Amino acid sequence: MKVDTYLFGSIEVVAEKVISFPKGLAGFESNTRYMLAHEVDRPQGSTFTLQSLDEPTLAFQIVDPGTLGFSYSLALTDEENAVLQSPAAEDVVVMQVLYRAAPEEGGAITPSLRAPLVINTRARLGLQKVMETIKSNIVLSNLANPV
Repeated sequence: MKVDTYLFGSIEVVAEKVISFPKGLAGFESNTRYMLAHEVDRPQGSTFTLQSLDEPTLAFQIVDPGTLGFSYSLALTDEENAVLQSPAAEDVVVMQVLYRAAPEEGGAITPSLRAPLVINTRARLGLQKVMETIKSNIVLSNLANPV
């Protein structure tokens, strides 16, 4: 299928590469079909663009939390497990959405720690796990100074 996007122009998307988020993402529930993209002239890195196939102007920068020194140990509910079709652990990746803070807050680009994306890479299904609070099971491994 051919998709017109704001960032990448007109691109051809193979149906087998579509990642479905049946419940959408927080604030964008009606957008359920996405693809992952990265710059072709660069080696595959740790950040990707999650491009909506439903809304050409909607795209998110996402990153592997491991590259930032984060490690998640998430427990999925029965409902979340059903959405992801009960994946094997090796078929699951966790990614963080990056966002830019408001200018009055410095405008820094920051990962969304409380709402990681959980993706079953085999079934190409995903969900956004919105957590009320950050649990102590998030490990920071790249601290510059001892705490």
